[in-house]
Amino acid sequence: MRTTEYKFAGVKALRPARRMAEPRGERAQVAEASEQLAMLLGATTKSNRYGEHLTLRRWFDEPSAFEPHADSLRLIAPDAPEEARDPEKWLFLDTETTGLSGGTGTYAFLTGIAWWDAGGLQVEQFFMRDHSEEHSVLLALRERMTERPVLVTFNGKSFDWPLLETRFRMTRAIAPRKPLAHLDLLHPARQLWRLRLGTARLPELEKHVLGWERGTDVDSALIPQIYFDFLRGGPAEPLVPIFRHNLMDLRGLAALAARVFSVLAAPQKAECDALELYGVSRILTRRREFDRARELYARTIDAGLSEEIGRSARRELARLAKRGRDYALAISLWEELSATPRGNPEAIEALMELAIHYEHRGRDSAKAAQATREALAHLSAGWRRKGVTASKYRNLRSRLEHRLERLARKTSRSLPLRIGRGEAGGETAASNQEA
Repeated sequence: MRTTEYKFAGVKALRPARRMAEPRGERAQVAEASEQLAMLLGATTKSNRYGEHLTLRRWFDEPSAFEPHADSLRLIAPDAPEEARDPEKWLFLDTETTGLSGGTGTYAFLTGIAWWDAGGLQVEQFFMRDHSEEHSVLLALRERMTERPVLVTFNGKSFDWPLLETRFRMTRAIAPRKPLAHLDLLHPARQLWRLRLGTARLPELEKHVLGWERGTDVDSALIPQIYFDFLRGGPAEPLVPIFRHNLMDLRGLAALAARVFSVLAAPQKAECDALELYGVSRILTRRREFDRARELYARTIDAGLSEEIGRSARRELARLAKRGRDYALAISLWEELSATPRGNPEAIEALMELAIHYEHRGRDSAKAAQATREALAHLSAGWRRKGVTASKYRNLRSRLEHRLERLARKTSRSLPLRIGRGEAGGETAASNQEA
């Protein structure tokens, strides 16, 4: 089906229809499919003042509950109140929707929630058998959020919760229950595992971080169309894998939360590999916990990293050492980075830092000038290898040449630039010889 046909098919399927005008045959088919779905799932019909919806509840002994450490909570949600540490107040949330646009025309037709209960995980799923049941589903969700006001999601801050807030507002009757705190695990998961996996998708994290195997799973791209087919009188069976998909997302989310919190609280005890340690170090730096970050970067480098990631870790550790006025360590790291193959951004930055140090703290204009010339050579090599953009090349070249001129005035003698003044479009013979 073409994109436009798919879009308008979904709108038509969700449009509230006049009951008198609806064909009796189609209405009967939807009702029969709804009964069949409830039987296949073992679900029940729940009622409240806004109507009915389908509900499915199941309990699992795994993953088990855990107590989040205050340090890890602060790294994930620094503004969260102390009450957010109480796992009894957590509510895991994941939705299956009619599209990914998140606009007013997108509906969460299946809303899955989970919480710790009796040492295990209680899962509850609310399903809209047709558009008219949305109010009933939203009211049920609001009641659960009142009981457990701390949301835990995976990309829920950007998608699931904003979408649900929109749906609450569209009812003009049910106000959303603002979360006490919102713990979204997507960004810490990216920091911790994207370098290793190349992705931060929940199924991949389950497989490679948690050691879980989902088995056969429905393609997320097919989920909206399966639901639209059901609304138009299609069979119930294709919806069953969607419930399982949502269930696996919730269980995976709860297990991932335990891993993320344990890694951030005590990475040494969590048996982290070098890339995980590097990810924790970056999170600590972003949260301005510089002392912990500095210690962990040093452990990361000793643990063994690829050449590229190792350079990045040394650059970050050098920045923190400079910030802490540990110039001996910073100089040692800058000298290591400056010895790498020409053209690496880390080498250019390290040589610029050495030039600054020797000029302003070491009071050694000759060493400062030498570091500046080497930085210019690395910059030229980086430009030729297309590792430096034209705008950055021109900006850094201007700054480095200005430093050389200033150093020459300080020493009252001429220090030759030895690097041609060619524009970003090409290099002079002098610069090629220097490189």
